[in-house]
Amino acid sequence: MSLFGDGLEAAMQRTFTRPAPKSAPAQMRYLVKQMKGTRAVAQLLRISQRTLERYVKDQIKKPRPELAARLEREVKRRWQPQIRARARHKAATTGGIVIDTRARMGYTAPIGSTDQDRVRHLTVALPPQYAARLFDAQQAGATDQQLQQIAAEGLKEVYFQDGGRRAGSLEEVRFTDVEHLEFDL
Repeated sequence: MSLFGDGLEAAMQRTFTRPAPKSAPAQMRYLVKQMKGTRAVAQLLRISQRTLERYVKDQIKKPRPELAARLEREVKRRWQPQIRARARHKAATTGGIVIDTRARMGYTAPIGSTDQDRVRHLTVALPPQYAARLFDAQQAGATDQQLQQIAAEGLKEVYFQDGGRRAGSLEEVRFTDVEHLEFDL
């Protein structure tokens, strides 16, 4: 499970203006239209082209649970690309992104200060450059660990250092044992 990647995807899906197709035949028809043919969709979903055609013609209506999950994930990944792009652009240029998390956080600081990890519940608005970095990394196929590192850098700057007004000698923020994570645009 990709906690950060799924969190960004869920935030993106909340910006949709219309619901995605619900029934399996409607989802199959949508994918066939998007990918311009049945062969590519059949390969994507790991089913035969003939089975796909039977779904498209409403001859089969109820897929197996694992196929239903793959189908829904692929439809939602492709649903409303312009709305998705507009939301990503707005977050990366003007709006920023809000992160709501409950996780164990600690930091590396000079000797003499307390840097012990502890569980914190934070709701922090990260500036647009961090939203841009998160979305760019996600599109480039970054691992959850890399996305977590970008979020930790944003929390370091905005929450711990308050934009440079305090904790100037703070070196690194550790962001581990994530219990809850949610993004909002």
